[in-house]
Amino acid sequence: MASWSVSRLGKILVVRGGGVGDVLLTMPVLHAIKNACDGLTFVAPGPLARLAKEAGLADTWHALDGRKWVELFTLGGRNTLEPILSEMDFVISYLSDPDGVFAANCRGLSEARMIQGPYRPEGAHMGDRLMEPLKKLGLEPSAARLRFPTPELLDGIWVAAHPGSGSERKNWSEDHWRELLESMMTETDWKILLVGGEAELGRIGRLAEGFSADRVRCEEIKPLWELGGLFQSCSVFVGVDSGIRHLAEAVGLPGVVIWGPSNINEWGPRRDDWRVLTGLVETRADRVLAVLKEAVSESNAGTIYHRHHHGRVSLS
Repeated sequence: MASWSVSRLGKILVVRGGGVGDVLLTMPVLHAIKNACDGLTFVAPGPLARLAKEAGLADTWHALDGRKWVELFTLGGRNTLEPILSEMDFVISYLSDPDGVFAANCRGLSEARMIQGPYRPEGAHMGDRLMEPLKKLGLEPSAARLRFPTPELLDGIWVAAHPGSGSERKNWSEDHWRELLESMMTETDWKILLVGGEAELGRIGRLAEGFSADRVRCEEIKPLWELGGLFQSCSVFVGVDSGIRHLAEAVGLPGVVIWGPSNINEWGPRRDDWRVLTGLVETRADRVLAVLKEAVSESNAGTIYHRHHHGRVSLS
């Protein structure tokens, strides 16, 4: 396997497609590269690329779905990106490029060394797979957490709750969520940061209806870097398999996740302070609350919850 000296890395371009979770799992790669290069540019869909800049992991960012970048997916496309690509020493692509069009266009505009990274987990955890190109650069994987500017400090015990995902098959029912929120209101003194994106439009308002604004705060369509900053003041996260769950884990927030059909070995939590309840239908609100109470207690005590069986909490 070819590798290059860290002192020769120069300027690096990293390109990553996919959704929120895909991009967040790429952040440790950027962290490992950032201090070993002379400049790091990150390209990802829409505003997701800006996450790296806000976290201090990229010097510049570009939207992959911007017009000039789309040209790279057409063989013989225009060369409006030559000023950017010609400065690069390495291009690491995590894109699916079966016909080699993207790579060919990059080579036509730059003398940078091309490194093709994986874009599917293929049975391993996606986070581990994304680290593979680091070996060619002579770099070690990084497990550092993301840090964002904190817009404000939240007083008291806050539980961040994200009642949804971009895929309906991963969702826990709205009735379960309502029951959980009601139990949290009556059995604890916690405050709840109820968050949602475009996929949860309408759901957040319905779930918050009737609760005091002093106990339940709603945040919808908030920039992910601002949401990550708020998460840093919370005690615990609760949700399902989603990109926002990855954000919570990435900033170091302990969590409870109700897991659905996704392969947990490929996409599940990596940290020891995460609990997994499997089964979207079988998992009851009272079970989630009980596990949340444990998580909040241990989070506030500053302890780490050591679990068996890959950190999963299973229903009997």
